[in-house]
Amino acid sequence: MSNTLIKPDDIWILWAFLAGWAAVSICLEQKYKWASKMSGAVIALVGAMLLSNLKIIPTESVVYDTVWGYVIPLAIPLLLFQANILKIWKESGKLLIMFFLSAVGTVAGSIIGFFLLKDVIPGLDKVGAMMTGSYIGGGVNFAALSTKFEAPGDLVSSAVVADNMIMALYIFVLMLLPSLHFFRKRFSTPHIEEVERNSVTGENNAASYWKSKEISLKDIALAVSSAFILVAVSFKLAEVFGNLIPTGENFIFTLLRGILGDKYLLLTTITLIAVTVFSNFFEKIRGAQEIGTYLIYLFFVVIGIPASISMIIKQAPLLLVFVLIMVVVNMLVSLGLGKVFKFSLEEIIVASNANIGGPTTAAAMAISKGWTKLIAPIMLVGTLGYIVGNYIGSAIGYWFSTF
Repeated sequence: MSNTLIKPDDIWILWAFLAGWAAVSICLEQKYKWASKMSGAVIALVGAMLLSNLKIIPTESVVYDTVWGYVIPLAIPLLLFQANILKIWKESGKLLIMFFLSAVGTVAGSIIGFFLLKDVIPGLDKVGAMMTGSYIGGGVNFAALSTKFEAPGDLVSSAVVADNMIMALYIFVLMLLPSLHFFRKRFSTPHIEEVERNSVTGENNAASYWKSKEISLKDIALAVSSAFILVAVSFKLAEVFGNLIPTGENFIFTLLRGILGDKYLLLTTITLIAVTVFSNFFEKIRGAQEIGTYLIYLFFVVIGIPASISMIIKQAPLLLVFVLIMVVVNMLVSLGLGKVFKFSLEEIIVASNANIGGPTTAAAMAISKGWTKLIAPIMLVGTLGYIVGNYIGSAIGYWFSTF
C-alpha cells in the first residue's frame, strides 16, 4: 500500500491532478513572463516532481501507464498534421547530423562512466548497455536491452529511477539554456529570434504563439478521429509485422523487426506518409496542434513524477552518478561539436533532448518554445534513434562485458 496522501488507485483524483496541473502550467506560461521564460513544460515537470517527493502523489499508478500507452500515441499524429515530408526534408537532413554528433556524447559519457565506476557498481556493463540505448532514442531501447542482457529486476528498477530523475533535471536545464545570455551570445539562435519577431508587443512569447484561432466542432471531430485511426492502423500493423518477421540473430530480420515491428516508429512513418499524400485534408484541420500540445503537457507532468529522491538514495546512489556523467558529457559534446559545425543553439538543444529523452520530449520542447520549424524534423530524426540506439547499446554492452 502506498504511503502517499493520494493513493495509486485514486484514479479520478490522479486524472484531475494531471489535467489540472497541466492547465495551470499552460496558464502560468501565458500570463507571466518569468513562467514563459521557464516554460510551462518545466513548470509541469518540476511541480509533479515536488509533489511526488513530498509524498502527496504516488510514483506509480495505472493512470501514468495510460498516459504512456494511450495519450502519447494520440498526441504524436496530432502534432504531425502539418508535417508535409516534402517541405521539411532539407531541415531533417541537417538535424540528423546534429543528432549523431550528440549520440557521440552519449557513447563517450557511457565509456567514461563505466571505467570510473565499474569496480564499485555490480552489473554496470548491463546498465551501460541499457542507458546507452536509452540515451540514443528513449525508453523503448532501455526495455529492449534490459531484456536482451537479462539484467536483474532490482538493477533495472534502480536504473529506471536514476534515469527518470536525471532526465527530468536535464530537460529542465535544456529549457533554461535559451534564456541565458552566455549561450545566446555564443550561438546563433534563428528560431528564438523568429519567435521574438512575431511576438505581439507587451505579450509574452507563449501567449503570442498560442493566440486564439477559429475552430469548429468539425475540426475537433476530424482531428481526434484521424488521430485514433492513424494510431489503430499503425499499432495493428506493427503487431502483424512483429508476428510475421522471424526472430533470431539474422541482421536483416532484426533490422526489419526494429523498423516495422516498432509501433511508435511505424506510427510516425504512416502519419508522415498520410499527411504528405493527403496534405490538403490535414492542413485544413484546425486545432490539432493545440489538442496534441495539451496531451504532451500531461506527459510532462507524468515524467516528473517517478523522480523519487528518497528511492535513489536508498537503492543505488552510485547509479545516479553514472547516469549524471553520461548526461553531462552528452551536453558538453553536443554544445562543443555543435559550435564547431555551426549548428544553431536550438538545433543542438533539441538534438540532445532527442538523444536523452527521445523524440517525444524533444518535439514537446520545440512546441513549448515556439520553434515550429523544428517539431516535425526532430520527431523524424529522434525516431531513428529507436533503431540506432539498440545497435549501439548492444555493442557497448558486449564490449563492457569483456572487462
